[in-house]
Amino acid sequence: MTLKMKFSKLILLLFIGCVLPILSFGTDDIQALFAKGNGYYAKAQYKEALNTYQQILDDGYQSAAIYFNMGNASYKTDDIPSALLYYEKAHKLAPGDEDINVNIRFANLKTTDKIDEAPEFFLANWWKAFILSFSVSTLSTLSILLVLLGSGVLIIYFFTNSVLVKKSSFYTSILLFFLGILTIFIAGMQISYFDGHRQAIIFSSSVVVKSGPLEKSNGIFVLHDGTKVNILDNSNGWLKIRLGNGNEGWIKTTDVKEI
Repeated sequence: MTLKMKFSKLILLLFIGCVLPILSFGTDDIQALFAKGNGYYAKAQYKEALNTYQQILDDGYQSAAIYFNMGNASYKTDDIPSALLYYEKAHKLAPGDEDINVNIRFANLKTTDKIDEAPEFFLANWWKAFILSFSVSTLSTLSILLVLLGSGVLIIYFFTNSVLVKKSSFYTSILLFFLGILTIFIAGMQISYFDGHRQAIIFSSSVVVKSGPLEKSNGIFVLHDGTKVNILDNSNGWLKIRLGNGNEGWIKTTDVKEI
């Protein structure tokens, strides 16, 4: 992805992040469907709830709340791969939401494969936690508020006659503009992080991971449904994957659903 495309995508997501909180549940139909799905869930009619939430997605609306509820409904039906898929989709929209992260960890306890993550340098862990602390929609809203506040304070600078107020308003506006640019930068880093980390959930009950993208390639290890994999490459219906512990191999695209 070129720098121009990344910038355009960032601007679009920043706009969506500000508009969607207002519009995502802005129609009566969407609100009614969401309430209907929640009603089904409250009555333990989980399949009906999932179908109702899916209607919202089919209409072009999505949110962390919808995916989170779909994850919960799938978990209740013991469909752990689907639960993890929806939780991970919710995580991408709201990476700092602790309820989502807790449910991901809880659902992973029900998977067969227990993959130990390879240790990362502490600065890399800190940076990832930092850029994933807030959602893009929150960051975009915050950046616009900071820029608007900075503009307002700058207006005071131009119209006041007080030297003290003039000086303080100037430096305050600079600080607010800087913070606004910083939040845009963090949002861009978060978008780049998810763009560079394509992941998927195994949906086949048992998958033999091959050494190459061919049926006749040697099997090197076995994975089971619910396991999350990182996608490195694809070739003629095969995906090259990497696990959290660093192991790599090839599986068929039909064995997974991408997050």
